[in-house]
Amino acid sequence: HSSHPLGPQIERTTADQLKYAKISVGPEEGVWELFAEEGEMKMYKREEEVDGMVVDPLKAIHQVTGVTARELCHYFFSPDVRTEWEHTIENMTVLEEICQDTLIFLQVHKRVWPAAQRDALFWSHIRRVEEQSSDPDVVDSWIVCNKSCDHHSAPVGTGGCLRVDLTVCFLCQTVVEKGKDRNKRENLTCRITYCSVVNPGGWAPATVLRAVYKREYPRFLKRFTAYVIDKTKDKKIMW
Repeated sequence: HSSHPLGPQIERTTADQLKYAKISVGPEEGVWELFAEEGEMKMYKREEEVDGMVVDPLKAIHQVTGVTARELCHYFFSPDVRTEWEHTIENMTVLEEICQDTLIFLQVHKRVWPAAQRDALFWSHIRRVEEQSSDPDVVDSWIVCNKSCDHHSAPVGTGGCLRVDLTVCFLCQTVVEKGKDRNKRENLTCRITYCSVVNPGGWAPATVLRAVYKREYPRFLKRFTAYVIDKTKDKKIMW
């Protein structure tokens, strides 16, 4: 993607998001409030509004077994399976393939009454994280970064939708216990950090919006990880 006009932004945003995802949720990072907890999964939010619109940054920490970082990121990025796990979208189009690891998507979301219908146009980039983790048990890390952009083929207002503005980061780290065989699924644990900031792009009632994400985000993470575990359980491990 280096020769594409979006190349520098993709590099910069991915590096920034990786750094942001790795910062632990502590008091030094502002006031994070735990709003959902279930098993290994913890979801945090910071309540923020811009021009009266809810743009709460969200951060989720989760851990699952039996899959690698690459597998989780592959299914999160791949357009071929998007509608198998992402149930909030009506349709999805790949507007441009910048290269194998970077695509531009247009997603039209199902309408959530009483708000107007939304769409999202964003680049999505997947890569292996080259830098070593400070934790010796982490054998590899992968990241998917999504960020809103413009594209000549789908101007704002296409199909009468309001356009959301999003920045999403999905960071996964595979952990294998010392001395255990990394080629057996039962020895794999994957740590997930999911960060997102979404501007709804137009008015939506704050209480409804917050109620929706409090319900939908934990549901999404649970459903998505269960989906990947199920898809990969009989497949050769993808590193």
